[in-house]
Amino acid sequence: MLHIVDDEEVIRDSLSWLAYSRAIPAASYGSADAFLRALEADDPFDPAGDCLLLDVRMPDMSGTLLFDTLAERGYTRRVPVIFLTGHGDVPMAVDSLKRGAFDFFEKPFNDNKLMDRVQEALQASREAGDRAQVDRRLAALSAREREVLDLILEGKMNKVIADILGISMRTVEVHRAHVLEKMGVRTAVDLARLLR
Repeated sequence: MLHIVDDEEVIRDSLSWLAYSRAIPAASYGSADAFLRALEADDPFDPAGDCLLLDVRMPDMSGTLLFDTLAERGYTRRVPVIFLTGHGDVPMAVDSLKRGAFDFFEKPFNDNKLMDRVQEALQASREAGDRAQVDRRLAALSAREREVLDLILEGKMNKVIADILGISMRTVEVHRAHVLEKMGVRTAVDLARLLR
């Protein structure tokens, strides 16, 4: 989903229409505070991927301050932020990119270039979500299961794994089954694809 935070209604409407024209669901907010209230009421971010279009200059809380707030809460690791501004300058753009923004566009912007970049950001968000899910699955493995996983990925057979770890082949089979189940795959090949 595309989240648009801009204090100008005409910009929000225009960006929502552009998103609609590309079949991208969008939600818009008239201020940073309105967005934060929505975030606190119910996390609006979609595990299938999100992007935040954020106006730099807004009354009360600026887009850069909102970005910093979201970064402190860990959201900017999984939700790419594209800054929009009518008052941009090169140092501001460089600073926002150094702090982790996905991109920076000056108003007026090229509609197609912006929406192309939004689609790239959504793809990056989906990939980050997929990676985070794999990381959570890996974290759920016991130390022994992790050792078995590493040896499976090296292409070792159960008997060899048992010899290396000094455990019975039956125990390896149990650990192997647990690894595959926890990682949500059926075969060692699927496991290797997941972790490549």
